[in-house]
Amino acid sequence: MNSAIRSLLTRALVAPSLAVRGCPGCMFSTSPGTRQSFAQTTDIDHPRILITGALGQLGQGLSRVLKKKYGNENVILSDIVRASRDVTETDKYFFLDVLDFRNIQEVIVNQNIDWVVHFSALLSAVGEHDVPLATKVNIQGLHNMMELAKMYNLRLFCPSTIGAFGPESPKHQTPDQTVMRPTTIYGVSKVHTELLGEYYHKKFGVDFRCLRLPGVISGDDAPGGGTTDYAVDIFDHALQEGSYTSFLKADTALPMIYVDDCLRGISEMLEASSGLLRQRTYNINAISFSPEELATELRKYVPMLEMNYKPDERQAIADSWPASLDDSNARRDWGWNHRYNMEDLVRTMIEVVSKRLGLSSTTSSQSTAG
Repeated sequence: MNSAIRSLLTRALVAPSLAVRGCPGCMFSTSPGTRQSFAQTTDIDHPRILITGALGQLGQGLSRVLKKKYGNENVILSDIVRASRDVTETDKYFFLDVLDFRNIQEVIVNQNIDWVVHFSALLSAVGEHDVPLATKVNIQGLHNMMELAKMYNLRLFCPSTIGAFGPESPKHQTPDQTVMRPTTIYGVSKVHTELLGEYYHKKFGVDFRCLRLPGVISGDDAPGGGTTDYAVDIFDHALQEGSYTSFLKADTALPMIYVDDCLRGISEMLEASSGLLRQRTYNINAISFSPEELATELRKYVPMLEMNYKPDERQAIADSWPASLDDSNARRDWGWNHRYNMEDLVRTMIEVVSKRLGLSSTTSSQSTAG
């Protein structure tokens, strides 16, 4: 097993939003919820929002966005590990195992939840090395959330991915509706998510919402086991060492998005009036680039950056994914628009990563280049 993958899998078994305890024999209640239904409404001033997998790449960032809008007391974080003191002192945090139906139900009922953002999942590269765990977390956990959304009339947001597409899908400007035959358990589970969500929406009226996300670029956290993670990892290596070895080929282009655009897109999709949504799953896109194209832009800050290429098993995954997405439906229906282009993304990542590493964004590039 590739050492990088082994490391990611080891982290996944203990890391936030990736691992789970065993499912303690979930009991499914079929009694209808007695709370007022907020699905199909858009005028809630202060919805109570639960984020699962909240200690992962997107959870804490989204919680900050939502707390600014709805207040600290209305955003509840959850994951399956002990949170740091920084989290517990500033956020309302619960241990929540997405495989334990009653555990989730207690939080939803006791915290009077209106909306759920379901981030808990194993990503593409990690999931391939523990398919049974990925199946439990990504599929069984989803089933619990979907059933609870039906019972308690919750608005449920679940992210999907470019990994939901496959080799038979159009490679460029991949549309919302096309052939989808993914090659990873992560992709399979996300196609399942999309279809089950649409089924629950049509049959039970569940206010299900879903975005197919490109690779998300963020400088705040370590990569979480995705095939697009090179585009995060490269910044640390470039600034500290002046070189990077990519696990994808130089010309492998994939759709990408800066985290701030991603979080804004999720927030806007959460808040969009149901009357605007002509479908329940949308592509969103920002920019597409290859490792070599990213390195070229990075050399404006690290002029002597050396790139090496040693493709591993993640190359086959990337080859099955789109190079770009058609997100015209999201732009038309609810006004989606990205703000960060390639130059903005790289400049911002240099600043964020330099700060995290304790480096000057101007002097660090000079020292690594020299």
